[in-house]
Amino acid sequence: MCHRDSAGGRWGDRAARPRTSGIELRAWRWTLNRLARLRACACTRDRANEGEGAGENSAGENGAGSVLAIGLVAGIVSLLGLVLPLSLAIAARHTVTAAADAGALAAADTAIGIHAGFPCARAAQVVEANGASLTGCTVDGLVATVEAVRVVIGISVTVRATAGPAR
Repeated sequence: MCHRDSAGGRWGDRAARPRTSGIELRAWRWTLNRLARLRACACTRDRANEGEGAGENSAGENGAGSVLAIGLVAGIVSLLGLVLPLSLAIAARHTVTAAADAGALAAADTAIGIHAGFPCARAAQVVEANGASLTGCTVDGLVATVEAVRVVIGISVTVRATAGPAR
């Protein structure tokens, strides 16, 4: 660093150099040392961040992974909360369909005379045994129509089945 006096010359000779006291020199040394330490810290910090590929915005991205993970977990939980009742209703529909089919077949067998008793009473027994409730039963000749229902999580699943001899 080259210092120049007000006349434009260098301070190379002792006579032209401004006089400073020992306190001022110590203050300047302290300031220069402090600046050198700050510069060294900044260089070390920049070198450490270069390997991460974070660049200048790395200080603002601290904790971004945690926020992303919490957001993903919350999204999965809310999606599960929507899909679970739907899957339970679909499973209940299959169960009620099987119960209604079995009830209609039992009622048709009773109407034909394979089993003794009343067709709708026999259908009610079979439907109840399969986990559903009988809501309707009609017998028209040898053809029986059975309606079964089951309530799952507040959703009413109703299925109607018909059985009888081939025409």
